Amino acid sequence: MHQVIHIHPDAPSKPPEGAPCNGCGVCCLVEPCPVGMLLSRRRRGACHKLQWSDQQGRYVCGLMVASARGRGLWHWWVRRVIAADRGCDASVDVEC
Repeated sequence: MHQVIHIHPDAPSKPPEGAPCNGCGVCCLVEPCPVGMLLSRRRRGACHKLQWSDQQGRYVCGLMVASARGRGLWHWWVRRVIAADRGCDASVDVEC
């Protein structure tokens, strides 16, 4: 399936699958994670919670940003549901 996504011009290149996440945003621009599907009310296309961070020069999950303030059970759950620190899981080919 061919899909066009709009990536921020300063976003880092997509890392190889399994490599550490670098905030390229490809995974969330293609389709939301399960919790993103609930919040975005969509199964395809960019997740509404995806945010560009000028300060970090990368994409960040809005759920992670919000949950980081509390750092409790909610933060743990968000990290788990979006597979934070599990490495790149976007098995898509990106053409520029």
